Amino acid sequence: MSKTVADELVHTLEQIGVQQIFGLIADSLNPLADSVRRSSIEWIGVRHEEGAALAAAGQAKLTGRLGVCAGSTGPGSTHLVAGLYEAARDHAPVLALSGEMARAQKGTDFFQTTEPDLLFRDVALYTQTISTAAQAPGVVHAAIAAAYAGPGVAHLTLPVDVLSSKAEGATSSLATLIPRGEILPNEAAVAEAARRIDEAESVVIMCGHGAIGTAGLLRALSDKLKAPLVHSVRGKEIMAFDDVSWMGGLGMIGTKAVYQAVNDCDLLVMVGTDYPYSNFLPTKGRVIQIDERAMVLGRRTPTELGVIGSARPTLKLLLDRVQTKTDGKFFEKTSHARAKWDAMLDRQADSVRSKDKIHPQAVARIAGDLARQDAIFVLDTGLNTLWSANWIRQNGTQRITGSFNNAAVGTALGQGNGIQALDRSKQVIVLTGDGGFNMLMGEFMTAVHHKLPIKVIVYNNSALGLITLEAESVGLAPFREAIEFPNPDFAALARACGAQGFTAKQPGDLQKAIADALACEGPAIVDCVVAADEVPNLPHIEPNMIGNYALAKIKEAVMAVTG
Repeated sequence: MSKTVADELVHTLEQIGVQQIFGLIADSLNPLADSVRRSSIEWIGVRHEEGAALAAAGQAKLTGRLGVCAGSTGPGSTHLVAGLYEAARDHAPVLALSGEMARAQKGTDFFQTTEPDLLFRDVALYTQTISTAAQAPGVVHAAIAAAYAGPGVAHLTLPVDVLSSKAEGATSSLATLIPRGEILPNEAAVAEAARRIDEAESVVIMCGHGAIGTAGLLRALSDKLKAPLVHSVRGKEIMAFDDVSWMGGLGMIGTKAVYQAVNDCDLLVMVGTDYPYSNFLPTKGRVIQIDERAMVLGRRTPTELGVIGSARPTLKLLLDRVQTKTDGKFFEKTSHARAKWDAMLDRQADSVRSKDKIHPQAVARIAGDLARQDAIFVLDTGLNTLWSANWIRQNGTQRITGSFNNAAVGTALGQGNGIQALDRSKQVIVLTGDGGFNMLMGEFMTAVHHKLPIKVIVYNNSALGLITLEAESVGLAPFREAIEFPNPDFAALARACGAQGFTAKQPGDLQKAIADALACEGPAIVDCVVAADEVPNLPHIEPNMIGNYALAKIKEAVMAVTG
């Protein structure tokens, strides 16, 4: 039997280590599916193509390896687009495959017609239609190479007649289709960075996703410089919560101690982070930024020096060059402020501080403390992100991911499925708000169908909590009719899907419900009915925000009286 274009595409994906393809099967993808069926690649049929894109993005973000998703002609492919922004915005390598009508129908306003190459142009670094069998090997190589080079999304449109046609050659140079390596910094730039660090009395080192895997180097540099280590949300997993150098996060998902340290230090050294919230960065202090992406240097805050280089080699060189500092007063001041903030977090996470309602902080704290040592947390977007990211006490070996740049609600479950598919023995914990879970709850059936034992913990407050907070912060009364909504019984939903469901409505229920869910086999949902009026701790509040919040509450009170 001669090989088809679909066979050669699947063989290429096999050879470069792709384990799964996520998608919904349809007529235009039948040749691809037939090839997958005869390969070592697992086809994971999702309930919505956005879930397929999210699953591929979750894999790619966690591993740096290529994730693959597929959608059929027309709507099947358009559904992929929203999920692909997860990979695009977090710079993760994903290959998206679009089934397409036979070439003879192209341009005739045929059933389900679209222009995929135009549709995917914004989200994809590379998009191309494979029009002939002879073209396929080169285009497949170019797409995968582009996904890794970005890294980001590459997209191929696959007419069904081309997929099923006889292959003309195989994709070559497979050894080159690998994640890009580390970038060594310029020696002169490192020397200049070391000189500026030596001149500064107080230094803070801010760590982002690009610094993952450098905990030992960061700790050594912190010790040598008496420099507090702080992090973006994507950098939270780098070190254990209780490491004495690891002071916490910056921003709304952060601490007052860190905000003060960043704004009071003589020099802020940003490592592997393109932290977007300029209002939390110093406006008068000195900044050095280290990143392998030249385009991000200096774009968030005035920066004295940009060093183009990956975190690991740059930190190694800096550690050898900088002089040891002996004055630890700034570090001790930050550490003392951090201890006070942590004590406040502990009080708020007390599961029995209220007799009749569950506080969302307790949900995150219990889930984090009961998780396995190598668990993977997948966070959704919304007010729930603040609870999870602020109250989970990671141990330095656990992983934490989410929709950190795209900030899309409803993405955690799909990403969790993709991550769980990589290793079904791993503990994958999805923490999501009820609004986000409602958006793609059908993807829980994907987990049941494919025996993906994810544990989904739902903060159930029957509202879009962050929307309420955002409205009040600008002095507006929340539009309750649009923000609040009824929910199904999520535990009953889990059982209806053939999984296990647990419910916590009172503080005394919470510990056991989460513990039982984490201990059970297979997928599970924990429905945590939490206080809807909980307000997060903000490390820095502008005076106008206080006035706006008060004004919003007055408006709400008047509306309640007047109807």
